Amino acid sequence: MRISMYWFSAFVFFAISCEEIIHVDLNTGNPRYVIEADLNNLSNEQTIRISQTVSFDNDQPSKPVDEAEVMVIGDRGRIYSFISTGAGNYKNMNFTPTPNNDYQLLVRIDGEEFTARETMRELVDVDSIGSLEETIFNEINYSVLIKFSDPPHQDNYYKYLVSLNQQPFKFLQAFSDKYNDGLYVTHQLSDFNKPFALGDSVLIRRQMISKPVYDYWNQIQMLNPGSAAPGNPKSNISNGAFGYFSVSNTKEYGITIREYTPLKLGE
Repeated sequence: MRISMYWFSAFVFFAISCEEIIHVDLNTGNPRYVIEADLNNLSNEQTIRISQTVSFDNDQPSKPVDEAEVMVIGDRGRIYSFISTGAGNYKNMNFTPTPNNDYQLLVRIDGEEFTARETMRELVDVDSIGSLEETIFNEINYSVLIKFSDPPHQDNYYKYLVSLNQQPFKFLQAFSDKYNDGLYVTHQLSDFNKPFALGDSVLIRRQMISKPVYDYWNQIQMLNPGSAAPGNPKSNISNGAFGYFSVSNTKEYGITIREYTPLKLGE
């Protein structure tokens, strides 16, 4: 196996723009609400999506919910209202969460109420970002390496999303510092569904998340991609809702995947 690495100082983009798993019989189960709230400090525009599960044989994967009352309540009782823009999306155009503050989600739908609480964590910055080239069984594979110092004596949880060649962001991986608290850490990031290739422009979105949010995404990444069995990770939202409420300190880092060229003697 040959392993080659490129290293760069972190190229930062500041954007303006086993626990219980719930299994649901999608054919016979009652519809459940799904609330997806991924709030961060990259922009003052925040979006929350609300939908409802449908039967397994339905043509659409979910049913958008456009008649909910949606708000987030800040530390000092300030209310941030989210307005429906259609297709199950609710937006607030003037809300940027800040570190060490608590936020409460409140959603009301047809007399039902759903709540969740999160505290936005401090950022743990990256020292460097690089690409890794591995030759395994005569096949070349590429991944992105993130290096940083994990703060000691505190639980830290990291979530990564990726935008490949300017495509929309999607979930990539989640990590805990359970076994490397306070150490100098390397996170190796790979996309098994669409592997990185030479020339790819990779934008990594790194989020500092809470343990409940980490547990949610860790259960997702542990699912067998080839399994068709319906399952839903444990939510941090009350009253039986699916989905999650996250308020994350977030930063973006970019890199281009390049071919490894060994240095010659004297260079």
